[in-house]
Amino acid sequence: MRIELEKRPERSTVMAVLSPLIAIGLTIVSAAIIFSFYGHGPLESLYVYFVKPLTGWRTVQELVVRATPLVIMGVGLSLCYISNNWNIGAEGQYLIGAAVGGGIALAFQGQTPFYAVPLILIGGIVGGALWGLIPALLKTRFNTNEILTSLMLVYIADKIFDYLVRGPWRDPAGLNFPLTANFDNTLPALLRRSPIHLDAVFALIIVAAAAILLSRSLKGFEIRVLGQAPRAGLFAGFSPTRMTLFVFAVSGGLAGLAGICVADGTMGMLQIPFASGYGFTAIIVAFLGRLNPVGILLAALLLALSYLGGEAAQIALKVPIGITSVIQGLLLFYVLACDTLIVYRLRVVASEARVA
Repeated sequence: MRIELEKRPERSTVMAVLSPLIAIGLTIVSAAIIFSFYGHGPLESLYVYFVKPLTGWRTVQELVVRATPLVIMGVGLSLCYISNNWNIGAEGQYLIGAAVGGGIALAFQGQTPFYAVPLILIGGIVGGALWGLIPALLKTRFNTNEILTSLMLVYIADKIFDYLVRGPWRDPAGLNFPLTANFDNTLPALLRRSPIHLDAVFALIIVAAAAILLSRSLKGFEIRVLGQAPRAGLFAGFSPTRMTLFVFAVSGGLAGLAGICVADGTMGMLQIPFASGYGFTAIIVAFLGRLNPVGILLAALLLALSYLGGEAAQIALKVPIGITSVIQGLLLFYVLACDTLIVYRLRVVASEARVA
């Protein structure tokens, strides 16, 4: 007796809904097993990791802060993936956006004109968009693999960011730490003495705009058609080249916006280490959210909870902080594995010897 995968006559709507829920359940079980290897009870560990960060107002605010860049980048990545363009370099676009916007912020040191913050944000968007267009241009011009080029550009962006912060932009009064001076023009906080800034509102607006774009506009229809049936899109007169450039520019621009929002809002400066890793986590967010803007919002909150849970577990359970990356990686693995059941179903087949 063996188990085989049999292709379904059509995609399963039920499994499309259940797949992320099954993946989350399997991740929770796997996390309990991992914590047991460190000598901790499963229930206690799961409480510390998944529930304790939600029990205080301050940690709930921090949850929103961590989720905001994931929402912004996840929505941009979803547009790429729906159109069958694989942007794996959101992390690099995030860093370049932070660097370009941060450079503009440093140029306004000692000045606080009303247009400074908008210019800083625009700089971050443009920087991320231009960096995102590099793999798009290489794909459309030379037919290169955008997965490899976008990923390799992450390391280049990281070195550029590192050079700027450690070199020409380093604060002379920073006691030789790799950081810039504090920005004089920062994003306003939504509440007094709250870590939540205006970028949280940007995230909600982006989710709403993307939902309308995909469901109510011709451009959204074009994105879906070229992703699901490229030949039908060609017959309809849609251009894959223009679409590739469009989605990479939008995705890179949103990643750059996330980067400068973190730099100009949460941190108020550029420093090393920067709040990095969000670009790769946003890939998990996009798939866990089923490439749907509202789903991405919910998935971002879950992944943000994993960050806070990892920090809480490190303090309370004395486990390595790297356990967060392990659990996030398992979540992505389970999501992709469970997604197989949307197109295929399990079938039990009797062994050949028994049939004979």
